[in-house]
Amino acid sequence: MKIEKALLAIALLATMLVQTVIASTIEDEITARIKKAGNLCIQGDECGQATAGTATVANATGGADAIYKASCSTCHSIGVAGAPKLGDKDAWAPRVSKGMDALYASVFNGIAPGMPARGLCFTCSDDDLKAVVDLMVDQSK
Repeated sequence: MKIEKALLAIALLATMLVQTVIASTIEDEITARIKKAGNLCIQGDECGQATAGTATVANATGGADAIYKASCSTCHSIGVAGAPKLGDKDAWAPRVSKGMDALYASVFNGIAPGMPARGLCFTCSDDDLKAVVDLMVDQSK
């Protein structure tokens, strides 16, 4: 009877161990599937090859088109959250009619609920952002 109880206890422990390993593996797989693309690297942190400020270099060398592609196209290419699509004259007309200063202010400050402040390009200077707005307006007239 003692041997049967011992074997039953061992079988129960083995089953629990296998279930724990399987559950851990499944959680790891789920975590990998829903992991955000990219990583945030804060200046001063060890981030491998990437360094904080990499986008600033791209901004300085790539111009408004590169900034648009890197920071703005995600929403403005398909109209996420009501963002006017690049090239959509009808969507841009009421915005342009308010004047360029109003458009610049909307980029600098954001517009609830969809447009985040600075279009989430925190490495962009005000002049960088103005150049992107000018590009988008020019392509949407």
